[in-house]
Order: sequence, then structure tokens, then C-alpha cells
Amino acid sequence: MTAVVLFIVGVLIVAIGIALSIALHEVGHLLPAKLFNVRVTKYMIGFGPTLWSKRKGETEYGFKAVPLGGFVSMVGMYPPNVSDGSVRPSSTGMFQTLASEARSVAHEEVRPEDHNRVFYKLPVWKKIIIMLGGPAMNLLIGLVLTAVLLMGFGTAQATTTISDVSKCQVKSGETVDPNSSACVPTPAAAAGLLPGDTIKTFDGKTVTGWDELTSWIRASAGRSVQISVLRNGQEVNTTVTPVLSARPVVGSDGQAQKNADGTTKTAEVGFLGIGPTQAMVPQGPEAVLPAAGQQISQVAGVVFNLPARVVGVAKAAFSSEPRDPNGPISVVGVGRVAGEISAMETIPVSTRLAALIGILAGLNFALAVFNLVPLLPLDGGHVAGALYEGARRQIARWFGKRDPGPFDIAKLLPLTYVVAIALMAMSALLIYADIVKPVNIF
Repeated sequence: MTAVVLFIVGVLIVAIGIALSIALHEVGHLLPAKLFNVRVTKYMIGFGPTLWSKRKGETEYGFKAVPLGGFVSMVGMYPPNVSDGSVRPSSTGMFQTLASEARSVAHEEVRPEDHNRVFYKLPVWKKIIIMLGGPAMNLLIGLVLTAVLLMGFGTAQATTTISDVSKCQVKSGETVDPNSSACVPTPAAAAGLLPGDTIKTFDGKTVTGWDELTSWIRASAGRSVQISVLRNGQEVNTTVTPVLSARPVVGSDGQAQKNADGTTKTAEVGFLGIGPTQAMVPQGPEAVLPAAGQQISQVAGVVFNLPARVVGVAKAAFSSEPRDPNGPISVVGVGRVAGEISAMETIPVSTRLAALIGILAGLNFALAVFNLVPLLPLDGGHVAGALYEGARRQIARWFGKRDPGPFDIAKLLPLTYVVAIALMAMSALLIYADIVKPVNIF
């Protein structure tokens, strides 16, 4: 395939994956709503004009023209006016009118037989389950995709096979011509080690992993050590003498640690001058939850600092400042990244497919976390409203007062519109930035 075709294939894979994730998110709301006998009138993927729909039972299922989300319509989302039970405007004020109109729409399809099938009459715990069903579905999808990624494809890990042998001993940032007299051979080069050698023993101990070997090398500075390697099916024995050298201090996350001034922290340890090959190693089930938890934590950090990060995107989009590779991106940016990965023919197909699965897993975790933000129109806003309703009812019981009834979340619609406008503006900004200054992942 040509690079253009592969780019399009990558975009389509992620686009279909996003569409399915959105569809299943709405299924997460639909199933508990039906389980709790709420009448669901519509299950739609997308917004705007309806392209196709089919009624099954009491619910209309379909697709709309703008595939940027979806929704489930449940009758009686907002309670009627407390005073007279009507849904007519009780005031000419703008905010009160917005709330009344929302109640009116919510009651348009309420039939007399739906008296006990409206959403607002549900117990608080049932409302919360329905609203958390969508994010829970995205978490489940992300978890399954993470399991496929780790257990099926594996993770890139260093092996005990040598990928490269440094010719000369050099300090960080320096270069030396291997053919010049200034080149002091590394211990590995002096011992005759070659790329492709698989290290079997070091100082009489069997080598089972690269990290283990590294710790032995670092502790053997200035000491001659017997080493055996497998080369072209034959065992080769030689002697190496690691030299004392300033090497980066690596943390438990595998990354080089930094000093307070931002420079790389180093330590004087034994150095051999070899690098490992990387191989995809399948992981066990026990690795899935920690990996998913780490990714959710990273996404939560981005969401928590979203306003500042969006400001950073705006600065980069309208100036010469570089784009933060760990900042938020739009669906356009996600599609571009997916296409670029898919078009990299120098990388094995399995590796590219694994990367696309990883993108979809991350997107589902992001959808779950973002939807839990306690602001309407997000699912977290409805959960917050239900929790407030439960709290005030409990307080009323404690003080022997009359049950205040369901909380009219329609009163929060002005805030909902502000949040919705802000989300649309943020989406437009991210799309613009992903077009004029896309994130560079390579």
C-alpha cells in the first residue's frame, strides 16, 4: 500500500473505534434506564438531522448527521413546577423561562401511563447508576483494549541480545572518530562483543534479564569479569572489565532522574558500552489494572489542568511557541496521529496496530474521566444533581421536615449553556491548532 492509503486506513480505524466507543457509552445509559423501567424514547448516535432511524418497541434507534457524540432521551428528565404541577412558564425572567422550556420538552412525550416511568421519580441511587453507566462503559472498553494490548501484543522490553556496541569511551555530548587515536575502546569493544550476541552468563551467573545484567555491570567497575555470549549458535567466552563512568540515574519508571536545576542526575558506576535490542513481550493479567490505573491517572491530570493546558494550546496556535506533546488534542489531531502511525511502513504491522489500539484505549479512558467532571451537560453534572437531591432529602428527614422532592436540575440550565459554549469553543480551538500546528509525536 502507498503511504496515503495507509494514512487513510489508520484514520478510518480510529474513527470507527471512536464511533463504537460513543455508541457503547450511550448503551451504558440505555441498559440501566430500561432495567429501571424508565421509558426511553430515543437512542441516537450523533446530533443534527436524522440520517436513518428505526423504531423498536417504544424506542427509536438511529444515526444523525453530525457524528460528534450521542444521546439517550428519557421521559421526565426534569420535574414539573412544584406549585401546580404544570410545565408552563411561571416567570418572564430569562433563566426561569429556560428552565420552564426544558421542563416542557421533558414532558412533551410523557403519557398518562408513564406516571411511574419518568426519570425524575427514580430513587437517587438509580439516577446515579444510569448516569454513571456511560463512563463505566468507556472504562470497561479501555480496560479490555489495554488487556488486548498488553496480553496480546505485549510491551517493548529490553532483551539480553546486544543491539549495538559503542566503539569509543566518550563523555555525554562528545563525539570521537572511531578511527582516530583519540578513540579509547569501550570495554565491550575491547572484549570483542558484537551486535546480535545474546549474553548468557556474567561473572559466572546466569543472565535472565537486561535490568539484572545492568545492575551487575554497574557494580563491577574496575574488575575483570568472565562473560559468555551466544553468537550464531555457538557459545563464545571472553573477559570484560567495566570502567567507572558517570551514567544517568534511572528511576523505577525507567526514566532518567533530574536534578533540581533540570540537569540529568548521574552516578559513577561500571560501564560496558552495549545497548539492548527491544522485543514485544506479552504480559500477564496482573499487569492490566496497574497499566490502566496509570493511564487514567495521567488523563485525570490533563483534565484537572485543562484550562491552563488549553491556554497553552492557544498560545502555541497563534505564536511561534511549540505545542506540548502531552497536551489536549481534538479528534482531528487524534486522526492525524493515527494516520501517521499507520503510514510508517518501516515499523511492523503488529506494532502499528498495537499503537492504534493504545490510542483507542486512551480515548476511552479520557471519555470516562472527562464525563465525570461535575458540570452539566456532562454525566458528572447529573450525578452531582442527584447527590445534592439525596443530601437535601436526608437533611430534611434528620430535622423532621417535609420531603423537598426531586431536585429540579433544569434550574442549572444557564450554567449548562455556558459550559456547553465553552466546550464548543475549546473544541474549535483544538481543531484549529491541530490543523495549523499539529502535535509532533516523532
